[in-house]
Amino acid sequence: MKAVVDQDLCISCGACIDVCPEVFDWNDEEKAHAIVDEVPDGQEEQAKEAAEGCPTDAIKIS
Repeated sequence: MKAVVDQDLCISCGACIDVCPEVFDWNDEEKAHAIVDEVPDGQEEQAKEAAEGCPTDAIKIS
């Protein structure tokens, strides 16, 4: 499972980082991004929750 943050849609609210800091963190532009290539085992539900809670639908999980 992969998580991708669309940088054009991210508004830097930090909701995804609060929900799943094992997958998301801030980048140099102060926007959220995925810090792993693959969502770690046991973090899938949190990553999905982060995507569902994104106010701009910037996170895609595949």
